[in-house]
Amino acid sequence: MAPRRADRPRRGRWWCGLVRPVPTGGCAVTRPRVARRTIVVLLALALGLGACATGGPDTARAEGSDPSAADDPTQTVGTVDPDASPVLPAEVVDADGRTIRVDDVSRIVSLWGNITETVYALGLGDRVVGRDVASTFTEAEDVPVVTRAHDVSAEAVLSLRPTVVLVDPTIGPPEALDHIRGAGVPVVVVDEVTTIAGIGDRIVQIATALGVPENGRTLADQATEEIAAVTATVPDVDDPPRIAFLYMRGSAGVYLLAGPGSGADEMITAAGGVDAGTEMGLDDPFTPITSEALTQAAPDVILMTTTGLDSVGGVDGLVEIPGIAQTPAGRDRRIVTVEDGLLYSFGGRTATALELMIDQIYETD
Repeated sequence: MAPRRADRPRRGRWWCGLVRPVPTGGCAVTRPRVARRTIVVLLALALGLGACATGGPDTARAEGSDPSAADDPTQTVGTVDPDASPVLPAEVVDADGRTIRVDDVSRIVSLWGNITETVYALGLGDRVVGRDVASTFTEAEDVPVVTRAHDVSAEAVLSLRPTVVLVDPTIGPPEALDHIRGAGVPVVVVDEVTTIAGIGDRIVQIATALGVPENGRTLADQATEEIAAVTATVPDVDDPPRIAFLYMRGSAGVYLLAGPGSGADEMITAAGGVDAGTEMGLDDPFTPITSEALTQAAPDVILMTTTGLDSVGGVDGLVEIPGIAQTPAGRDRRIVTVEDGLLYSFGGRTATALELMIDQIYETD
């Protein structure tokens, strides 16, 4: 069994070692293993470097809120039960192996995007009083942000008088979570999920912690059915497209090619594609890219987040990066984008993300 969070050594800012320009030569694999955790941290950085909780929750708002998003179905969550009535106390075993008892869910702080999505979809969104920067959907946009990137401010959380805190394993530091626990607030570390098959169990775990397990089973079944319905629309083609997910933050010099276990590989496969990073033999979830690696990957389609593509100057800027223009995707300018928080939601909005991918990959619109 993995050590409990309280027993784990504090992690340094290890992700800083990934920041570098794209080299024009050399081996594709030049650094130690880049875990899936990397993309979670980088996603949080992309979404919220400007949304800092150090000034207190009243001043912490995610950047980029768009009033028109209220009319965009890809940016909304919905609910399976608007009149949800939790049965308490509730008990759940969290990702650290702790059995957590929850007596009150009237004031929920939710610290990761797909956790917050699930809370809203379960019918408990009106009880959410704090969130992290990765909770990017419309219903949560006015909820105070209490994180900066993947770091949580214990003081900001406690100022909201929470009755329960739900947190992704990537959120820290551990000392901040221990501070919250020490104040008598139950902290539930929710299981990490990087596969479509794991979505249902994570939903049920969250629902169980909040005293609405039946709603959780309903939502899990709904998510499974919606994903199946969307993936059934993938065209039957003789030669499935090779798709490479590139995580880029041009302003920070971050350029990563996804491989097996990244989570992006799951989305690509579900959308009927072949993950180019896995196909070329990468062993790690994320690898700093080179022009040679891109040429070897030879993707027919490049998948990116919307902010990632914007950070390199759009498609015009992307094809100027060494190696991109030499790929089939670069030559044909076949670039598929999905909003950052949606692509990595692995929850109730995954079907929506897949639908957007399929529409763009196969140009079904």
